[in-house]
Amino acid sequence: MSQPSGGVATPMIELRKLTKAFGSKMALRGIDLKVLPGESLVLFGPNGAGKTTLIRILASLSRPTGGAVSIGGLDLASHADGIRRHLGVVSHAPLLYDSLTAEENLRFFARLYAMHRPEARITVMLEQVGLNARRGDLVRTFSRGMVQRLAIARALLHDPELLLLDEPDTGLDPQAAEMLHGLLSRLSGRDAVPAGEVAKTPGSRDESLPVGISPGARTIVTVTHSIERGLGIADRVAILSNGRVVFEAEASGLSPADFRPVYDKYVGGGR
Repeated sequence: MSQPSGGVATPMIELRKLTKAFGSKMALRGIDLKVLPGESLVLFGPNGAGKTTLIRILASLSRPTGGAVSIGGLDLASHADGIRRHLGVVSHAPLLYDSLTAEENLRFFARLYAMHRPEARITVMLEQVGLNARRGDLVRTFSRGMVQRLAIARALLHDPELLLLDEPDTGLDPQAAEMLHGLLSRLSGRDAVPAGEVAKTPGSRDESLPVGISPGARTIVTVTHSIERGLGIADRVAILSNGRVVFEAEASGLSPADFRPVYDKYVGGGR
């Protein structure tokens, strides 16, 4: 997905009057939203607000009832096949094959994305999510947390321009959740430099990232219930409630203590 040269950058995501109905129930009610290239947007909202429905539409796993969706300047309805090659998706469904091993799953998806000689990338991604020792084991023998780790490796395998993450830490133990949060912080370019360490020269590679994965080079949309973790990776935040975007703001300088009363104001304290 190429951006036009000169002028104002085309939004990576643009939603116009987006609606989604399930029978008589409206899940999304005329959403207008833009996400710029390289921006990390975090979506908050109570259960049933429409967050997962929105992610599924962006991932071309569900069709909207009305309105328009463009990704990278392309209409999703007519360019879904081409757009999917530039997406990485982590959702409640892991999109993995139980009868294949971890390595076989990643090799299968590497073929789908026409990756050239993916073996080195597969190894690094399995190491990154702590599954290299289990690479030859069938996915059906994995715990829920291990399946989620492999789903994260699958989503990042082809270095996508756009990451769509629907509660990606679901099922992860605290150590694995911290690993994921650190990886997302680096991917979003918001990783803080620990005390006593020297900041990297701009443009230098972050050696803690997998081979071929560069920080701050992609657009990320994350759904989470964790205010602390969400604000830690966000450039901008939005709150969904009853199928509508009821609040948007830049995340810079916004602390959890500042954001909680705002969240409670718009959703009535529901989580």
